[in-house]
Amino acid sequence: MIRTTVAAGLFLGMALPAQAYKVFISNERGNTVTVLDSETWEVLAEFPAGNRPRGIAIAPDGSELYVCSSDDDTVRVFDPETYEELHTLPSGPDPELFVLHPSGNPLYIANEDDNLVTVTDVKTRQVVAEIPVGVEPEGMGISPDGSIVVNTSETTNMAHFIDTRTYEITQNTLVDQRPRFAQFSDDGSRLYVSAEIGGTVSVIDPSNGEVIHKITFEVPGILPELLQPVGVRISRDGSRIYVALGPSNRVAVVDGQSWEVLDYLLVGQRVWQLAFTPDERFLIATNGNSNDVSIIDVAAGEVIRSVPVGQQPWGVVVSPE
Repeated sequence: MIRTTVAAGLFLGMALPAQAYKVFISNERGNTVTVLDSETWEVLAEFPAGNRPRGIAIAPDGSELYVCSSDDDTVRVFDPETYEELHTLPSGPDPELFVLHPSGNPLYIANEDDNLVTVTDVKTRQVVAEIPVGVEPEGMGISPDGSIVVNTSETTNMAHFIDTRTYEITQNTLVDQRPRFAQFSDDGSRLYVSAEIGGTVSVIDPSNGEVIHKITFEVPGILPELLQPVGVRISRDGSRIYVALGPSNRVAVVDGQSWEVLDYLLVGQRVWQLAFTPDERFLIATNGNSNDVSIIDVAAGEVIRSVPVGQQPWGVVVSPE
């Protein structure tokens, strides 16, 4: 009886093993996707993904991996287990970034060369709508309830709010120069839009499209023009915002309430995009010029390792389980 109780106590006191996820990285110049194991950080595979793969996403149930093959003017769909290409989806010209509806369908795609957002049904593989937006659309974000999709146009310097039921633009919000990414908080109360040349992240109230704050960055010894915000990720509880700062080789850690910058983490060269593991233990940063990814321990607030991947890593997504 005593032995059983002690054993049970020991079992309850033991830390559960970390969940291993697959991490998929699109290599823009290498024309491949690299797959990492999130427990060992070893490379599991690398497979061809068309010409100039950039945006990358995975179905909520983990059944399909989507890759923007920008120079092929298509979205390629892969099996995340076998890495076999299953089929392609129509995307319009030069797809760069996209976002899935929270239900897993449809896919909203920014067509940089055509000033359109293309809406594609991933089941029927048909284009549902083409929505005219500003010049050089790139960033794509969607509200947690799926009612609003936001596109950022790099040359028009706007965030366009699109009703996902009517495909009509309901609001245009002017932001700083060359907006690259749009990310909603998990509760849908805030939208964050990074401006690469403007050097800011605009904090927007989605209910009215108003910019309520601008996050700015300053790193001693780094020229201001090198602080170029691109990818943005927000913790589920909203307490932390992480911003990839491009050629400054830094990821900024921002307080989610005060919007003050708490820290700058040194990563690889030309950091582009970011992705959490589902348990939020780690944040992965893609470094385009050093051909590696940086692994950030979220709780410790530090970079714990660099992992070589393919040539010019750009996008990153993690399997849901």
